[in-house]
Amino acid sequence: MSIPFELPTEDRASSPYTGYTRAHWEAVADGLLWAAWRWSTPGRALLDLPGRPSRSGVRSDGLEGFARTFLAAGFRVAGAGGADPHGWLDRYAEGLASGTRTPGRDDTESWPLILDHDVQGQPMVESASVALGLRLTAPWLWKHLDAGVQDRVEEWLRGALRHVPAPNNWYLFPYTVAGFLESVGRGDAETAAARERALELMEGWYRGEGWYADGDGRAFDHYNGWALHLYPVLDAHLGGDTDALARYGERLRAHLDGYALMFGSDGAPLHFGRSLTYRFAASAAVGLGALTGHTPLTPGASRRLVSGSLRYFVDRGALTDEGVLSLGWYGPHEATLQPYSGPASPYWASKAFVSLLAPADHPLWTAPEEPAPVEEADRVLALPAPGLLVQATRGDGIVRLHNQGSDHVRPHEGESAAEDDPHYGRQAYSTRTGPTARENAADNHLSVEVDGRSSVRRRVRPLGAGHGDGWGWAASWHRPVFVTGAPMVPGLRVESVTVARGPYELRVHRVVGAPPGARVTHTGWATGPEEPLTSALHGLYGWESEAETVRAPQGTAFVPWAELPRLSGAAGGTSVHVSLAALTGEPAGVPAAGAVAEVVPGADGVEVVWAADGARTRVSFEPVGVKHTQA
Repeated sequence: MSIPFELPTEDRASSPYTGYTRAHWEAVADGLLWAAWRWSTPGRALLDLPGRPSRSGVRSDGLEGFARTFLAAGFRVAGAGGADPHGWLDRYAEGLASGTRTPGRDDTESWPLILDHDVQGQPMVESASVALGLRLTAPWLWKHLDAGVQDRVEEWLRGALRHVPAPNNWYLFPYTVAGFLESVGRGDAETAAARERALELMEGWYRGEGWYADGDGRAFDHYNGWALHLYPVLDAHLGGDTDALARYGERLRAHLDGYALMFGSDGAPLHFGRSLTYRFAASAAVGLGALTGHTPLTPGASRRLVSGSLRYFVDRGALTDEGVLSLGWYGPHEATLQPYSGPASPYWASKAFVSLLAPADHPLWTAPEEPAPVEEADRVLALPAPGLLVQATRGDGIVRLHNQGSDHVRPHEGESAAEDDPHYGRQAYSTRTGPTARENAADNHLSVEVDGRSSVRRRVRPLGAGHGDGWGWAASWHRPVFVTGAPMVPGLRVESVTVARGPYELRVHRVVGAPPGARVTHTGWATGPEEPLTSALHGLYGWESEAETVRAPQGTAFVPWAELPRLSGAAGGTSVHVSLAALTGEPAGVPAAGAVAEVVPGADGVEVVWAADGARTRVSFEPVGVKHTQA
């Protein structure tokens, strides 16, 4: 697709995989800023981008436009040592003065007040972007503001310190505001308390292996990289706090050890979790690791990932003809969005430009690009802390994520089918496919049907994960929640185990406590009929016939119309259901039907014999575990 601004000539010598250099990053940042600033108010305090408003209202959306583009400008100018050839900082200086003159007033320029998250919370999110933009550009912007404007900006920002954030990564917003105020000599007991509270909560949310839950509960997703690691590590880096950088930087390093595998060879991040309209912000943690040195990746591999992700979206229609980031994935896509998303929300993608803080002579930009992890070899990686299993195949460059540990249900919440979230509730996600819409047949889903009522998966309880040489597994259990009728069926539970080996996914489910007459269905990957992808699902045990093809006319974020395979079988009491799934971009496909030579059911599990080499995989349920032995 055509790009609505000019990019430098590709450099395939230093960047053989993407062609992108640091100059491309600057050009994309400038292009995004030029397009967004067309929609500013006369006093430059709000950027009222066109599109459907968020639930927070158009004034909050206008502030969002100002704040999130300020992030891009901040990284762009700070990374250039203060050089600002397009005069971005003059615009933001004028907007700061206009927006804070009479906060809360209903006029053309005034910013909304920052209140509690359940009253008027969105401005708290934007306060962090304003504060970080000011901190990045302090020598060239803040220090030249009129003293009265400085005081007004401080007073507005302190609203974030005096009100209640949402119970998740939002606590890092007052943390970031406080960090800026302290960096310019305006710290006090109030700023210290905000920072202490955020870090205290972070300790409780840290689950090991570089993974934070996004608040209490088990929400593990891209917020790890573009929020939970970004804010404390960048704060320590900017402040020269070596102790904090060592602590949080080592967690970032551990996170990147697995996360770096979650990008496809085409540059795509995994289509999983909420706020996916932030797109290439998914690479922020990779760039931050390269900047600070807290990464297991070489500089060339880091640039391969960050530039690959940026180019992936630039080339695929993420920008409108006017150069504005649209609400969606490639182009506009309603099913990808959350109610809090407004026209300027995609500009949290600006966080990817943290890579520009690495100067032109940094190894991130001078070392030749090297292969991404998915391009080096087939890999299977278990991440027990979040309960995830990553499966990557070099031949087609696809990465798959098997979710046996992440959900979007807080501990105090009940499980309601009305809150079913396709971006968490499905059992598998990838870099080439997206979940189907809620109104369509669900992909990668095990549903129990009782009296014609179908179930969904809400709270995910992990049962373990592990990997060996070329294989891995992850398991969980859940209580089926029904779309109509009673929320639960007493005693009913589903235990699910995924074993990944090469391109294959052995999926084993044990349904316990099903009433007489119950049935189960299980689906595979949703793909477009004209895509160069093959979605296979072969029943091995506990299914009545071969898979049928069902349609998803609302499509996915990748295709406007999709289809997916589905198996059906009888349940009742305790039953075991075994299938083999595969998603592949290999031209010849994957022969799923002949990949398993034998299935041996037992009293407490099932054993599968692989046809290619006679290896055996045994899945046990009491307790849940997997043992894999070579022939």
